[in-house]
Amino acid sequence: MSTPGRGLHGHVLESLGPAITAGEYPPGSVLRTDELAQRFEVSRSVMREAVRVLESMHLVESRRRVGVTVRPTSEWNVYDPQVIRWRLAGADRPRQLRSLTVLRSAVEPVAAGLAAQHATADQCAELTQCALNMVATSRGNQLRAYLVHDIAFHRIILNASGNEMFARLGDVVAEVLAGRTHHQVMFEDPDPDAVTLHVQVAEAVRGGDASRAEELTREITVGALQELDILAP
Repeated sequence: MSTPGRGLHGHVLESLGPAITAGEYPPGSVLRTDELAQRFEVSRSVMREAVRVLESMHLVESRRRVGVTVRPTSEWNVYDPQVIRWRLAGADRPRQLRSLTVLRSAVEPVAAGLAAQHATADQCAELTQCALNMVATSRGNQLRAYLVHDIAFHRIILNASGNEMFARLGDVVAEVLAGRTHHQVMFEDPDPDAVTLHVQVAEAVRGGDASRAEELTREITVGALQELDILAP
């Protein structure tokens, strides 16, 4: 998955990428690199580097004698963490959050069930510690600290599933969780029931109870969807 670099081309991407994903440049729009280089006050080589990153995300394609064309949204790499971040920053945030949360609800319960069967002792210990850290930061408006442990918890579940396809979704889930916090699509403090469910998932995984781990994780994702109904209708 692509991550924009720092420096001048990173500066261009942080402006141009969100503009594309927000629809300021609709699919089929032709971007002239010379004009863009002037607009952003960068060299053509810097602009070409930025375009290459956008091409790697399948947001645009370059054609000789045509220019840089914005691709249809159906062709975008919607799993790219940066594309997710840009889309969550735009007006389409509620729909994007719902789409990603539905993805989580389809994947994470199954991953938790597999984790109960395949997690190592170290992974179980890390999962339990993450759950305890979530409890410790779940009160007193500590959402950013809570987020760190929440992301770590869900990464461990995906990795411990033993399925490499699930494990690769760790960055996607991280962006969903981070986006909810950064864009204030969260209550001031996390739902106490959700926090408790994470502790219970860790216990189920450690105890090798696959069906319970799956059931509890499904409750977490259902709760996340219900929160969106309230906070991002």
